[in-house]
Amino acid sequence: MLNNIQPPVAKIIPHTLEKHNDVRIDNYYWLNDRENQEVIDYLNAENRYYEEMTAHTKDFQKALFEEMKSRIKEDDESVPYLYNNYWYITRYETGQDYPIYSRKKGTLDATEEVIFNCNEMAKDFSYFQLGGVSISPNNKFATFGVDTVSRRIYTIQIKNLETGEILQDKIENCTGGSVWANDNETIFYVTKDPVTLRSDKVFRHKIGTATSEDVLVFEEKDDTYSVFIYKEKSRKYLVIGSQSTMTTEYQILDANTPTADFKVFQKRTRGLEYSISHFGDSFYVLTNKDEATNFKLMKTSENTTEKENWTDVIQHREDVLLEDIEIFKDYLVVEERSNGLTKLRIMPWSGEGEYYLPFDSETYTAYTGTNVDFDTEILRYGYQSLTTPSSVIDFNMKTKEKTIKKEQQVLGGKFDKNNYEEKRLWAMAIDGVKVPISLVYKKGIQLDGENPLLQYAYGSYGHSMDCTFSSTRLSLLDRGFVFAIAHIRGGEDLGRPWYEDGKLLQKKNTFTDFIDCSKFLIDQKYTSPEHLYAEGGSAGGLLMGAVINMNPELYNGVIAQVPFVDVVTTMLDDSIPLTTGEYDEWGNPNEKEYYDYMKSYSPYDNVEPKAYPNMLVTTGLHDSQVQYWEPAKWVAKLRTVKNDSNVLFLDTNMDTGHGGASGRFEALKEIAKEFAFLLDLEGIQK
Repeated sequence: MLNNIQPPVAKIIPHTLEKHNDVRIDNYYWLNDRENQEVIDYLNAENRYYEEMTAHTKDFQKALFEEMKSRIKEDDESVPYLYNNYWYITRYETGQDYPIYSRKKGTLDATEEVIFNCNEMAKDFSYFQLGGVSISPNNKFATFGVDTVSRRIYTIQIKNLETGEILQDKIENCTGGSVWANDNETIFYVTKDPVTLRSDKVFRHKIGTATSEDVLVFEEKDDTYSVFIYKEKSRKYLVIGSQSTMTTEYQILDANTPTADFKVFQKRTRGLEYSISHFGDSFYVLTNKDEATNFKLMKTSENTTEKENWTDVIQHREDVLLEDIEIFKDYLVVEERSNGLTKLRIMPWSGEGEYYLPFDSETYTAYTGTNVDFDTEILRYGYQSLTTPSSVIDFNMKTKEKTIKKEQQVLGGKFDKNNYEEKRLWAMAIDGVKVPISLVYKKGIQLDGENPLLQYAYGSYGHSMDCTFSSTRLSLLDRGFVFAIAHIRGGEDLGRPWYEDGKLLQKKNTFTDFIDCSKFLIDQKYTSPEHLYAEGGSAGGLLMGAVINMNPELYNGVIAQVPFVDVVTTMLDDSIPLTTGEYDEWGNPNEKEYYDYMKSYSPYDNVEPKAYPNMLVTTGLHDSQVQYWEPAKWVAKLRTVKNDSNVLFLDTNMDTGHGGASGRFEALKEIAKEFAFLLDLEGIQK
């Protein structure tokens, strides 16, 4: 690393923040104004510093990029699926960054109709995202949403698929998705609050009319809820959903009568969560009703939908989380999670001969795929593990025959899954709870404590960290790295209680679990503090900030992607996207108990004079989930407070938001940067 290049120093402008008679001084509050040229200048200065300090790795970054790109099948396409007499396909062409959406009528031998070529649509933009493609029931029109800023604010338009014409209809400030009524001329869509970006209103639009004439169908006035709309698989009902962290509510409307009023399915009751699936003359309800912490499946008539009428189909189990269902004419497929692993359960409606699909790995994930047809015996599902590339499989639920429709190809000629070891370990947490860790590494490494190890986790919102395959990760494994996923509390890996035990006033369990996993991996000689690295993004970036405040000596380097690190200030600002809807996740700091607890772990508020690990912090200027100024302020504060000589980098993508670059190859360049950072710290330069 170069020592003669000086990092930028953000100017100090003390800003007083007071709540509950507690005063905090924020010296870098001024950075939260992206319209201020001084802010842009500071971010650009940090970028220049990062570029100059890592200039010696530039060739290595390019080599890593080319290496990762060489494993990708560039002219790739999805497994076609049949919907309403058309086969739909998403494909990529060699050298192209973006997908092409197409279809074929009746048979796969038919002439291809290109619906959207995103490479053409994206050519004038540094960021491009197509979302929410929805085909009209008569197959004539497609609605689609486009985001060219990366703040997840979409503009919806309509394309005539017979003529190729883009209609005049243009609907701004949307979530991107829309659904068709059965009349082929009415669509429903959701708009966002212009300040908080909360999805809050559902409108009805008729093709060919001015958007000023669109009818407001529903407005969600409770700012802790967000709204979405979809069409049931049966195609009979349109459904509006209102969702907060702990409570849901649905409204239904016959798709044949789009101008009628939606009817509440079961009115919101705090703490009652449910989701609905229509089949025949009934709805199936996945719910936590009656203290079913891990959820159960219930059923009710489509005419009497209130919870008093729900009856049990699959009862609650203490050790099995019911995650989702897929309904077919003759079968019910249930996605379950037990002991940290996903399982697919096939239940014939006849009540006879139910069974589970057999999976033999201990670090795998399985999930239902695109199943748009009721009247079929074929279940499409996906399977992958830490050593097994992802597969799309068609499974005959009657004969139990399976057909692998596609297995991810890893090109380059060097990959053999048998060269890698995958395993599941259990670390003991400080309070006696066992935490699972999934590991993968190249066979033959010596467990002598000298191996570099990258430990990854998320640990929030009940989001489980499944064991997925990554061809890019091979660039670390083949250079001697061990990769570990810590399935810490705050996720739902071991059921709903695992989530409940890592949120609100139990949030610190998330951080101590990660630290205890690190200590376990060191104790078991998989690595050592000189070779241990940690990575997390968004709420996982909060995790990174917390653990390096608590135990910085355990890690040689940390990557914090779009990190949520200024918890107290953000959760007190209800103008920021996501804030009010997150009170049930983090707590409401307007209440002193939650304020005090948040402040005790908030990374930004707990930076102190001590040695921190080498750090790479990334963000996007247009991020709508975690505002860029959180990582910017955090880095600025760390620069002035930490008393070590380790590197600290802030890399701000001035064109993108929370998800990073939009093109598949641009995204690889970002991964190459991160890998080069880790490998450079290990002295690995090729």
